[in-house]
Amino acid sequence: MKTFHHSDFADPLNLLERKQAGRLTVSVCIPTLNEEGTIARIVSCLHEELVLRIPLIDELVVIDSGSTDRTRELAVESGATVHLASDILPGEGPACGKGENLWKAVHQCRGDLLCFVDGDIGNFHPRFVLGTVGPLLADPTLHYVKGFYERPLLASEGVDPRGGGRVTEILVRPLLKRFFPDLARLHQPLSGEYAARRQVLERIAFPTGYGVETAHLIDVATLAGADAIGQTDLDERIHRNRSLADLGRMSGQILDAFFARLPGGEAAPGERPPMMSLDAYLDRHPRPTGARRHQHT
Repeated sequence: MKTFHHSDFADPLNLLERKQAGRLTVSVCIPTLNEEGTIARIVSCLHEELVLRIPLIDELVVIDSGSTDRTRELAVESGATVHLASDILPGEGPACGKGENLWKAVHQCRGDLLCFVDGDIGNFHPRFVLGTVGPLLADPTLHYVKGFYERPLLASEGVDPRGGGRVTEILVRPLLKRFFPDLARLHQPLSGEYAARRQVLERIAFPTGYGVETAHLIDVATLAGADAIGQTDLDERIHRNRSLADLGRMSGQILDAFFARLPGGEAAPGERPPMMSLDAYLDRHPRPTGARRHQHT
């Protein structure tokens, strides 16, 4: 598994040249729910640095779960295009959760490369995008790149600053070591900062909740091999800490997604199908002439 440092991709002009040479487009999506304290700074930073100054980002999108604060208003004012998740693919029925927002971003966004960043980062910097998109532009053998970082909010709890948080160390890493040891080399498998090629994301299922990152890793490794996954050191990420009750719910959703991917496992509750199985997606993102249209099962 290839590991990078964000400083390897600190020159956005170089990445722009690589993007143009490959005739690729980049979409950045921020899934949100009540993030008025941080969303304006995140969107403004990306819009000013990577849309206006150097146009590495072709599309800057917020997919919102129905915030009751000023998240959507601030995001629009700061330069993002904002969509309510419930307005996208309404014919597929209602669902909510982070994974639902990411699944709908695959449909809504147009980019060849999709980059996701969480909406609660307190120390946001362009490296959170450059460090995950950069390896995809530099190495065609990579299909999915995760970020990892120090997490100072957890330092007092004795968590390895280069490891994951509580759910990662207690639940996810032991499961990966037992069942998918190649993926256990990832420093932070639950990181919310990552980038991927559309051709991979459109072919995998999405749990609607917090199991989505775990499911992605297993499904991408199954589809393209663990060596198609890379990781980038993003130095430090400051964000809000979650309660034990929140982490308990997160763990349950991760377990559902994980066991669904073991031999003989049943589909996780509410899991969304691969986008390639939806006619609406294929209408919005046409295949080359003669390409096979997958049936929605």
